[in-house]
Amino acid sequence: MKIISLFSVVRGYNIPIIILAQYLSAIFILSPKTRALDVILDFNLFIIVLASTLTIASGYIINSFYDSQKDLINKPNKTMLDRLVSQKTKLQVYFGLNFFVFLIATLVSWRAVFFFSAYIFLIWFYSHKIKKYPIIGNITAALLAILPFFAILLYYQKIDSILQNLNNEKYYVIFAHASFLFLLILIREMIKDLENIIGDLVQNYRTIPVILGESFSKKVITFLVLCTVIPVYILIEIYDVGYMDIYFYASFVILIFFLIKLWKSDSKENYFLLHNIIKFIIVAGVFSIVLIKPSVLVHGRDVLAI
Repeated sequence: MKIISLFSVVRGYNIPIIILAQYLSAIFILSPKTRALDVILDFNLFIIVLASTLTIASGYIINSFYDSQKDLINKPNKTMLDRLVSQKTKLQVYFGLNFFVFLIATLVSWRAVFFFSAYIFLIWFYSHKIKKYPIIGNITAALLAILPFFAILLYYQKIDSILQNLNNEKYYVIFAHASFLFLLILIREMIKDLENIIGDLVQNYRTIPVILGESFSKKVITFLVLCTVIPVYILIEIYDVGYMDIYFYASFVILIFFLIKLWKSDSKENYFLLHNIIKFIIVAGVFSIVLIKPSVLVHGRDVLAI
C-alpha cells in the first residue's frame, strides 16, 4: 500500500505521457531530419528525458508536502492514500531523486547540470512560495510544465545558435506549439483554482477565485481560450503541421463545449469535469504529434531504418 501511495504522490500515471511527449517532440518537431531510430537510441537524450521525468516526479512530492493540509480539504480520498507515506519518507525520496538527477545530468554536460539544478530550485520555490499568489502562481506552474521540452531543444540547439537563427521557421513552429500548450496548461491551472477554492480559502492561498471571485476567473479563462486561436492559426495557416490540423480543429470544437459548460458550472464536480476536459485535450495533443508525419507509423520499420 505504501508503494501505491508513493505512486499516487508522484502521479506515476503521468510519467509515461511525459516520456512519450518528449520523445515524440524530438522525433517529429525538434529533430525531423534525424532518423527516428537514432533519436530513440540516443543515450544523452534518454538521460535528459529520464532526468526531466524524475525532476517532475520529485516536484509532485514537494508539492504534496507543502499542500498536505489544503489537499486534505480539497482531495480527502487521495490525501488519505498519500498519507500512508510519512512526510519524512517523502522528503527522503525527494532529495534522493534530485541527487540522482544531478548525477545523471553530469553524464550529458555541465549545461544539463545547470538546467536541471535551476529547474529543481524553481519547482521548490514555486511549491514553497509562488503558488500561493494569484496570476504569477498560475503562469509559473504553466512555464514549469513546458520547461522539459526546452531542455530537449537546448540539447539539439545551443542558445547562441538559437539567438543567431531566430528567423528559422522551425523555431516559429516550436514556439507556436509551446504557446498553445502553455495556454492549455494555464487554463487547467485556473480551473484547478476554481475546483480547490475552499481549501485555498482556508489555507490563505491568494488565488484569483479567492480574491476576485469565480465570475472574474471565468472571464480570464474565456480570454485564454480565445488566445489559443493565435498559435493555432500560425500552425495551420502559415506552417505545415501535416495532419495535425485535424487535432487543432477538434480541439476548438471541444473548447467551445468547454466554455459553454464553464459558464454553467458552480460546483466542485463541474470544475473537476472541466479540468479533465483540458487534460484530455493536452494528452490527445501528445498522441497527435505523430500526425505531423504519420508515415513513420504507416511504414514502421522501413522509415525507422532509413
